[in-house]
Amino acid sequence: MSTTPTLTGQAIGQAHYATRALLERAVAPLGVSFGQVLALNVLAAGPVEPAHLVRRITSTLKVDEPAVHEVIASLVDADLAHLDEASVRLTDTGRATQARIADAAAGITTRLYGDIPADEASAAARVLTLITQRANAELAATPA
Repeated sequence: MSTTPTLTGQAIGQAHYATRALLERAVAPLGVSFGQVLALNVLAAGPVEPAHLVRRITSTLKVDEPAVHEVIASLVDADLAHLDEASVRLTDTGRATQARIADAAAGITTRLYGDIPADEASAAARVLTLITQRANAELAATPA
């Protein structure tokens, strides 16, 4: 007997971790971590102030600022990003690496989501966005 799946944090987490595992496997040959992938994706839009990149990654990964500074330093050490007082930007190597990451992510997205009807995908996106907003509000309202 089949039951209707229930939307829970566990179901959402399982989908997230399974998808993340596919992405991490796809980018492993590039030698980049998941945190680096996120930072490279932010930087793909153009140079950003270091503080903006830190806020963006801490809010996405729910990690502390020192962890993000380590990610930025590792990108600089690997010649994937350049850091100065005003901005963090991709190097040529970083742009090429990020393009390969984007290609890998696009392939995963097509394989996993490509045949889901648009109305169902849209409804799922709305629900997940709402859950994320609520969780972020609760995190902001309570001390760590």
